[in-house]
Amino acid sequence: MREVLIEDFKQLTERNIPWNELRDKTFLITGATGLVGSLLVRCLLYANETINLNAKVYAVVRNTDKADRIFEDEKTDALSYIVADLATEKVCCEGECDYIIHAAAVTASKLMVSDPVGTIRTSIDGTEKMLQLAVEKKVRAFIYISSMEIYGQPKTEGRTAEKDLGYVDIETVRSCYPEGKRMCECMCTAYAAQYGVNVISARLAQTFGAGILPTENRVFAQFARSAVNGENIVLHTTGESEGNYVYTADAIAAILTLLVKGEAGKAYNIANEESHITIRNMAELVAKEIAGSKIQAVIDIPEDSASLGYAPPVKMWLDASKMRALGWKPEVGLVDAYKRMIRWME
Repeated sequence: MREVLIEDFKQLTERNIPWNELRDKTFLITGATGLVGSLLVRCLLYANETINLNAKVYAVVRNTDKADRIFEDEKTDALSYIVADLATEKVCCEGECDYIIHAAAVTASKLMVSDPVGTIRTSIDGTEKMLQLAVEKKVRAFIYISSMEIYGQPKTEGRTAEKDLGYVDIETVRSCYPEGKRMCECMCTAYAAQYGVNVISARLAQTFGAGILPTENRVFAQFARSAVNGENIVLHTTGESEGNYVYTADAIAAILTLLVKGEAGKAYNIANEESHITIRNMAELVAKEIAGSKIQAVIDIPEDSASLGYAPPVKMWLDASKMRALGWKPEVGLVDAYKRMIRWME
């Protein structure tokens, strides 16, 4: 593991996370080769070595070669792969399972517009399969990794709380992603009510930092690469959307907290309320604070911009007070998040 990630995990083991309640438990994590899933796996295995967590981790993956590359520093008997494509296959887990964290989802914007049916099917079918497994295994808690995109276009002024769902245009192809997330949360609520599953939805703001994958191509990674390479940051939109962000380790701390402290059938915003900024202003911040004003942010909107699958402009400032009421608080701001991510990338 690289130094910056070890620093993050060390700080996580020292934070106000209910580690004692998580000790000697079995975790099943889908999307284990994605950003959030892979960091959860790594963090739990690090806690095994440093604070004797004694956790068993089942990582649901589609490609074992990719998983081996990601977890090459974490080869241990505590980690087992379950190979399955959630869109088409059932997840088979032998033995007991205490916690399920369902992080698998389509996250590539281009795929959302080129394969909207597949995006919906992966979301809904995969989530129901995992909820059925939760019923079968009688899990202590089930965390559904949702998204701030579930809010669509908020109708409220000021900060957006969990009840403030806005408008989603279902005639727009890319709406397959936020609508899919809404349906999955509705399914989680149904399983909580009908089957007694202790299921909690974690609505993540844009999450980035140390641990991003080499294939990551969302705007924060593009901005960081431009800064590292000394190239101008090129925006393919006007950058008017107001973004909500959270550092990777802060997101992991929130998810682990929800496993023990979250309320069944409820949703929680996970965001650093201070890391709120428009896309354009963030590009300018990176150009100035990270690249030392040696580059600029420029706008170049391509004619085929619709095919790139960008989310529609939105003005939203997530309210994370429910999460903070559980004792969680973010510790890494936007500039430090970029600095730590670039250390990892380099």
